[in-house]
Amino acid sequence: MSLSTRLLLGWFVIAGLATVLFLNSILNQVPSSVRQASEEVMVDSANLLAEIAEQHWQEGFAADSPFAAAVDRYLARQLDAQIWSRHKTGTELVIYLTDLNGTVLYHTDPQQVGEDYSLWRDVSLTLQGKYGARTTRIDPEDDTSSLMYIAAPVYKGGQLVGVLTLGKPNASLHPFITLAHGYFWQRGGLILFGALLLGAGMAFWLNRSVRRLVDYVEQVRHGERVSPPQLADKELARLAAATEAMRREIDGKAYVEQYVHTLTHEMKSPLSAIRGAAELLQEADVPEPMRARFLANIDGESLRLQRLVDRLLSLAGVEKRQQLEQTERVDLAEIAALELEAKRPLAERKGLTLTQECDADSTLMGDRFLLEQAISNLLDNAIEFSLPDGAVALQISNSGAALSLRVRNDGPAVPDYALDRVFERFYSLPRPDGQRKSTGLGLSFVREIARLHHGQVSLNNRAEGGVEVELTLSRTHQEREGSTSLS
Repeated sequence: MSLSTRLLLGWFVIAGLATVLFLNSILNQVPSSVRQASEEVMVDSANLLAEIAEQHWQEGFAADSPFAAAVDRYLARQLDAQIWSRHKTGTELVIYLTDLNGTVLYHTDPQQVGEDYSLWRDVSLTLQGKYGARTTRIDPEDDTSSLMYIAAPVYKGGQLVGVLTLGKPNASLHPFITLAHGYFWQRGGLILFGALLLGAGMAFWLNRSVRRLVDYVEQVRHGERVSPPQLADKELARLAAATEAMRREIDGKAYVEQYVHTLTHEMKSPLSAIRGAAELLQEADVPEPMRARFLANIDGESLRLQRLVDRLLSLAGVEKRQQLEQTERVDLAEIAALELEAKRPLAERKGLTLTQECDADSTLMGDRFLLEQAISNLLDNAIEFSLPDGAVALQISNSGAALSLRVRNDGPAVPDYALDRVFERFYSLPRPDGQRKSTGLGLSFVREIARLHHGQVSLNNRAEGGVEVELTLSRTHQEREGSTSLS
């Protein structure tokens, strides 16, 4: 199960439990709240009827009395009231009057007239001057058969003469309680659904950030030089920064170890030659021609060491970069023309012909100095591996989204076993004219420059003979990066 799924399920369980508990606490209060609201209305109604009963106290409450006739007419009314979801069609109130002894003087159920209600709480408490109310079930086994009774004192000339009680079935409140329950459960479902969507969004956002961090770590593990992701979450951003710092420390140590190892290996040969020549020069009676040759060997090997150190420093500087710091619009054809002109004396010594062919638009955003170095290294390789009286051609083509720079010669093909290794650091092949190997850093340097320009470089043997190196650079990506860096 993925992290986002676990987070979503956890969030849904927590939100669901919180919603259910919250709704239960509210729904448990709904019945009592509805009854309290109904009780308040009944208190007002009972006191109003008590005032009306006081007006008829002298004439009594017999079945043919005006008070009894008015109540009978109320009970006979056909109602047509749409109260929210409930359609009310009949009356439900129960009304009775008792005297100071609790004897029923009037009741909507005539059979109750004359009964003793003095022990009922509504009557007894009201006769004591207190608030009288009760709830009584008609069927003790059925809680829906209960009625709520509210009593009000009847005064005559400022003296308490009786009690009027108003009763209402609690069952009449159940439709409203059910409606409230449905309303709250519906809203609760919407809240839970909204919480689910919010949780899904949070899980997606967090998982996306974690996935970006995991992808970054995986890329680092495979040796790719990538920048840490920019994360909105502070903790994940700190983790990414810590991972990047750790990567730099590890890469720095590995980089130093690798370079020390390769540098010492590459320096052994020229140092041995210098030491051997120096030892021979220390001997007495060394002929002058031999002395000159030994000195020339020392000078040549010293230059070789210097070139090795210079190339290593240049390559190290490029390899440490993760992106170009400053870019400008450069014309690749112009740079190629200048580099070809600079290499012409070297080519003429071997009788080589240098040619250039370029498309009309060969501009891109990049680092001019690095591109000059890349083209210079490619031309050096092409000239060194060319046969005398051969040709070196440079071609630049524009495909719209990318520029492709090809350098080819008509020299010997690269062995198959070396095709996959020519861009490795310190890997070099013997020159066809018998010259010793180079530092083996030129093509590795070109590869790093291509990476910084979001491009790639490849080397292939030509079917018609010779070798071709192709350097491809993205124009669209460089333009976006250039506009970003300049803004």
